[in-house]
Amino acid sequence: MAAPTHARYRVVALATGLGMITYLDRACIATLTPGIVHDLGLTTVQMGYVFTVFQLAYALFEIPTAWWADRKGTRLVLSRIVLWWSCLTAATGGAFSYPVLLVVRFLFGVGEAGAWPCVARTFSRWIPARERGRVQGVFFAGAHLVGGLTPALVLWLLRFLSWREIFVSFGALGFLWLAMWLTWFRNDPAEHPAVNAAELQTIVSERPADCGHSAGLTYWRTLIANRNMMALCVMYIPNCMIFYFCITWLPTYLRQRHGFDATSLGIFAGLPLIVSMPGDLLGGLVTDRLASRYGLRLGRCGLGAVAYVVAGLALLAAAASSTPVMAASLIAVATGLTMFTLGAAWGTVIEIGRNHVGVVGATMNSIGNLAAMLNPLIVAYSVQWFGNWNLPLYLMGVLFLVGAFCWTVVDPRRPVFDELPLPSHDRATSNIGAATA
Repeated sequence: MAAPTHARYRVVALATGLGMITYLDRACIATLTPGIVHDLGLTTVQMGYVFTVFQLAYALFEIPTAWWADRKGTRLVLSRIVLWWSCLTAATGGAFSYPVLLVVRFLFGVGEAGAWPCVARTFSRWIPARERGRVQGVFFAGAHLVGGLTPALVLWLLRFLSWREIFVSFGALGFLWLAMWLTWFRNDPAEHPAVNAAELQTIVSERPADCGHSAGLTYWRTLIANRNMMALCVMYIPNCMIFYFCITWLPTYLRQRHGFDATSLGIFAGLPLIVSMPGDLLGGLVTDRLASRYGLRLGRCGLGAVAYVVAGLALLAAAASSTPVMAASLIAVATGLTMFTLGAAWGTVIEIGRNHVGVVGATMNSIGNLAAMLNPLIVAYSVQWFGNWNLPLYLMGVLFLVGAFCWTVVDPRRPVFDELPLPSHDRATSNIGAATA
């Protein structure tokens, strides 16, 4: 028998490229904020709403987009997502007033919604169960590496380009990725000529049987009332909050609260996402190793709970610290530990979501983002009303401790839609595919 091919790793590379461009386009606005505020005459609170409308749209359209991807596949859905958000990234550079900027950033959120659940859906079809944690780690590591380098890159580009030109340049990158994606990717490995029988068997042998795509009230009631789903959603709130703090207000926090100069700002504003990269890789590897040796409950949830406790304590200590480098470093530690849990979190989504992984991942991400969209406003009003930058850090620290408890409630062995069978004609097709493999 021929040795297995490795086409699935090209899927990982394409997905990682997607994550890199996503974080570049998301994170650049934080460093470009001073120029935007100056040119458009915005207040701190108005800029807070600019950050928030993106998260609102992103959260509202996550589930519909993922529901579509679960049924139609991720090839065309992700193509639409990348095309839309790339156009809106470039359009941000053309905003000439506060209302226009709000509309553009809202539409940007609409366009980007569903990207992460679509990647999880793609991995659920292409990646064997034993590799999912480390693959998620590679994916997030690439995204966070670029997100961490973005402040320094943007500060360098500002020597040659205006903030408007930077948005246009970054928007163009998505079109290059889209061309590669449409040319090479297929929704299922069984459809791809680069996947031989041995690799296909490796992939599908550990893939649970598909369950049906039921709709209607029963479907959504099952989703919302599921204990795993509720616990995952609450757990993911502090994850989203600290990420959006890093890509929105962190540079301003470091400048105004701790007096960092431009050189130090370029380093410490990107540090949380830079240290997230080894956290992503190590977390993905550790969760797979623990799950293989001790079971999914300890491998996913035990890892998540411990990391969340330490992250929460680090944020509480950062808020109480008056030493600039110590405060910035503790925020970086908390962020790195948060990203250490992403392989476990999204691995759990794949395991409990099965054929509904897009909707399950989108629900977790939506709830996290709906709550996190308040964070930019909490920061803005905390500064405007109380002159206090530390309140948001205390809040996030407490939420991480709550999230640690939620991790203990989750059971990755219990799928959300286990009771929904695959329709007979789909089951027959699935069996034929397995037999062919």
